[in-house]
Amino acid sequence: MWLYLVPTLAINFAVILVPALLTIALAFFSWDGITAPVFIGLGNFEALAAGGVFWSALLNNLIWTGIFLVVPIAMGLLAAAMLLVARRGGTFFQVIYFLPVIIATAITARIWQGMIYSPVTGVFGLLQKTGLPITNPLAQPSRALFGVATVDLWHWWGFLCVIFFAALRQVPQEQIEAARLEGAKFFQMMRYVLLPAIRPTITLMMIMTVIWSFLVFDFVYILTQGGPAFSSEVLSTLAYRKAFYDLNVGQAAAAALVISAFGLVATFFYIRLQAKDGTP
Repeated sequence: MWLYLVPTLAINFAVILVPALLTIALAFFSWDGITAPVFIGLGNFEALAAGGVFWSALLNNLIWTGIFLVVPIAMGLLAAAMLLVARRGGTFFQVIYFLPVIIATAITARIWQGMIYSPVTGVFGLLQKTGLPITNPLAQPSRALFGVATVDLWHWWGFLCVIFFAALRQVPQEQIEAARLEGAKFFQMMRYVLLPAIRPTITLMMIMTVIWSFLVFDFVYILTQGGPAFSSEVLSTLAYRKAFYDLNVGQAAAAALVISAFGLVATFFYIRLQAKDGTP
């Protein structure tokens, strides 16, 4: 039986374990990808901490995480609950909500960039021509991160809606009917019946949101590349720039380890919560 596991273990060893161990090792070396690596201990972490861009990128990741822990989860829960009580059209709206998820992120980013934010061909440009004082948020340092986050929100919330809807459908119908007979309104039903019933699913999605928020790369890189003036830089784009623009593989690996650390912390808290609830 163990022979059947050999191909899977070999692939995981080659694709996951070896690159992970190399990343950990490179974080303690100075290496430009060409010459021989030089061991510098914690030098890469100290260099990152000494630069203001790292702290700006970390703050942007934390802001991004805060946004995605609130807005898309609230939207997904509300839409899922409405689908649950809808008499007709539930399947149609599920498809509509999930449609942005199946569109490639690069295409989604270019659609928003050209059709929404563009001052020439986008909605923002048309509004500007009518005299409204509106500008492209991607070009504003104070708004660039939120402009990128809006695109990812549109792309992401439908997935949460479908996940929450699947969980809500497992709630015993007797509980819902009993609440209705007691005269519970929609938001009372949400607070006292539906949300407590799917709390493990909400917790899991929140933990995954934290992990994915620190892994965000594609939308930021395509729309702003971390600009303007590093105002939308996140840790993943910082690591990419360190590796392929500055040819500083050691600092890129150190930034990647910081990202992994947040993922490990989130996973640890999820496991603790599962153990506390007695969930297998």
